Amino acid sequence: MKNRDGLRPATRADLSGLPVEVAPTLLGAHLVVELGGERVVARLTEVEAYHGAGTGEVPDPGSHARSGRSARNATMWGAPGHLYVYLSHGIHSCVNVVCAPAGVAGGVLLRAGEIVEGAEVATRRRFGAREPGPARDLARGPGRLGQAVGLRHAEHDGIDAVAGMGRAGAVARLLMREEPLAPLATGPRVGVAGIAGTDAYPWRFWIPGDPTVSAFRWGRGAGPEAFGTRTAERAPEA
Repeated sequence: MKNRDGLRPATRADLSGLPVEVAPTLLGAHLVVELGGERVVARLTEVEAYHGAGTGEVPDPGSHARSGRSARNATMWGAPGHLYVYLSHGIHSCVNVVCAPAGVAGGVLLRAGEIVEGAEVATRRRFGAREPGPARDLARGPGRLGQAVGLRHAEHDGIDAVAGMGRAGAVARLLMREEPLAPLATGPRVGVAGIAGTDAYPWRFWIPGDPTVSAFRWGRGAGPEAFGTRTAERAPEA
């Protein structure tokens, strides 16, 4: 059912395509998380697609599931609509929406968003007693987004954002836009090493001009001098 914001609950079918196909449709979607009686809503402004082993025609050396199923990436092989929550650099909980049919690994990393509800809660989680930074930085980057909405590895890994089933005290729901956003921008993924972080994989999508989109940086060995790539972003798509 469509609501007044032009959003509707996501379905498994919405997320059953290849991650690189699903990723652009998540821009402008809302991730709603209720945890401990507190509700935070993030409007997604930047995402990245990742394919697992055997997913699609192009192998993805930047994916956690590039070598097959493991204890770490097991959620990526499950039904679409679950959230793969992994730990980055030992401290940051990063959130991905699982895409592709069950048994085929894939996910879309939620790189950045705008907190449109629960900003006070998100600010407390992000900054604690410290002086808070700008509102645009609350969920500007995947670790910040995970912290702002309250999803944590490993207790919330596998939470179902389609059925809205609770896990470890949290309930997550994904609301999709009725009409996809346009124009969009696309380019290499942020900080991904080697060929997987170049223009050969323009699998990062974002809302051009949105202040919550994270800054681009090349991954190790992925800069233009390494592979002859020419640009870190492309013109918006109509």
